[in-house]
Amino acid sequence: MKATIWHNPGCGTSRKTLAILEETPGVEVTVIEYLKTPPSAEKLAQLYRDAGMTPQQGLRLRGTDAEERGLPAADDATVLAAMAAEPRLIERPLVETGKGVRLCRPQEAVHEIL
Repeated sequence: MKATIWHNPGCGTSRKTLAILEETPGVEVTVIEYLKTPPSAEKLAQLYRDAGMTPQQGLRLRGTDAEERGLPAADDATVLAAMAAEPRLIERPLVETGKGVRLCRPQEAVHEIL
């Protein structure tokens, strides 16, 4: 099974999720450090759609100015454009497999798509 993780190595939850993926037999992991290689607004829209969540639910509030900018109440296109332009606004880690997408907070959520 192939799995892609949008990873921030500075985040403990992201590191723990990556460890679960690497320790699971038969999982081939692709790691994308999204702060260095941000996903496009279109890719983010697809990830959130496949995860069954809104872009606003994938917005990182802690340590960002998202609330001051009114992003939690903004429309999807505005939130996605802001995330693509400033990837620190993306809550992490997102994991995609053939079974779906999960925002792995807590990290155990990754088991749902393995």
